[in-house]
Amino acid sequence: MRIAVFGANGNTGSRVIAEGLSRGHDMTAIVRDTGRAGQVPSGAVLQAGDAARVEDVATLARGQDVVIAATRPAPGKEGDHAIMMRALLAGTVRADVRLLVVGGAASLIVPGTGGVAVIDDPRFVPPEYRAIAQASNEQFAACLADKDADWTYLSPPALLEPGERTGTFRRGTDELVVDDNGRSAISMEDFAIALIDEAEQARHRRARFTVGY
Repeated sequence: MRIAVFGANGNTGSRVIAEGLSRGHDMTAIVRDTGRAGQVPSGAVLQAGDAARVEDVATLARGQDVVIAATRPAPGKEGDHAIMMRALLAGTVRADVRLLVVGGAASLIVPGTGGVAVIDDPRFVPPEYRAIAQASNEQFAACLADKDADWTYLSPPALLEPGERTGTFRRGTDELVVDDNGRSAISMEDFAIALIDEAEQARHRRARFTVGY
């Protein structure tokens, strides 16, 4: 497959590139500044592009089988999240390419709470993370409002951090995946597996799913 990743120099995006390369896919790593792409694994085609520009997205998406959006706004610029999402949706529509989105956990439901969202549970979203959590909800809302794009939104668990590639995790839909101790987590390496699995299998078109241990 031909897979392009926006935000390829980030912690998640770089691991998605590595996972795709390990499976023999042709990976294109898209970053805003090719001079600052030190985390991008060798073997990927490096391209410059801005996920907030529809024309950039459309141009770089053409000829790809899937575009993966692993972008994240800088602190203090959380409002850019929804702007980038709308540009990615519109650009992939123009290119007629599927879009797979690295989303947020904030809109998931906390199990056993009668419908409380993650964003409203301080165990998972303390005050200092509420701005990015709200931005992720706006990102997801942009997907739900879109009528034309072929999108899939993957919400991580509450904790997504570098770790081990185990290949063992659980999938869900709209409810936070937690273990028997109430912990909600996955390594970025295993999260990348879930993303590339979805790129290959397309099980959740125009829908959201989630993963966790």
